[in-house]
Amino acid sequence: MCTAPQEKIKIYMIGDSTMANKPLENDNQERGWGQVLPEFFNRNVTVDNHAKNGRSSKSFIDEGRWQVVLDSLKAGDYLIIQFGHNDEKADTARHTAPGSTFDANLEKFVVEARAKGAIPVLMNSIVRRNFSDNPNAVANDDYRKAKADEPKVDTDTLFDTHGDYRIAPKNVAQKLNVPFVDMNSLTHELVQRLGKDESKSIYMWISPGTCAACPDGRQDNTHLNIYGAHVVAGIAVEAMAKEVPALASYVVKPDIESLKK
Repeated sequence: MCTAPQEKIKIYMIGDSTMANKPLENDNQERGWGQVLPEFFNRNVTVDNHAKNGRSSKSFIDEGRWQVVLDSLKAGDYLIIQFGHNDEKADTARHTAPGSTFDANLEKFVVEARAKGAIPVLMNSIVRRNFSDNPNAVANDDYRKAKADEPKVDTDTLFDTHGDYRIAPKNVAQKLNVPFVDMNSLTHELVQRLGKDESKSIYMWISPGTCAACPDGRQDNTHLNIYGAHVVAGIAVEAMAKEVPALASYVVKPDIESLKK
């Protein structure tokens, strides 16, 4: 029996540094999960990742980045939307409020993508590896390493840092009948299961003198390493295949355990 050839599809991605493409020079170990997403789909899927370090839903729009994506979208394309990490930041260039301006921006992405015939998929932010009640957790995203004034006593409990920013995308998805992937809950389960020590294996915890890209080392509880990006991408794809069944037949499962260091 002959099977019909699969239709070729395109997936666009908009979001922040946890999703974005990272440079490969100097043995850089950081990856966004969107950067490795193509490895989880067959050759009939093209991924166009427009996520960018440091961007919120607001700055992504204000800088014209959304317009570039919108101009490219065609009927049948998919659009993955994941913001929140930088919408939490206090600076006026990026800050939005959940239940208000954050929701409005997410709705804008959805409504305008649908007007082009595209299929939006909303996600909330992945968790920070935050095993202490750290008031500086959000600000430290921008510093990429632990600051001296962070609390020194860790617990075995993963603390939430996103608050209502993890709820707003779900609310918008329900309001507009959009597929929603709860990446916050999925990654919370992952990191809590790994625990405070083993969870370092998926984030940018780099010892000094081991990587030319960060010779002084790095203690980063937000951004993913090569292995971690693959783990998170695998979780995202599995959830997407359930929420958007049309994608399921395109999914492949690469062997990622060899990437673990």
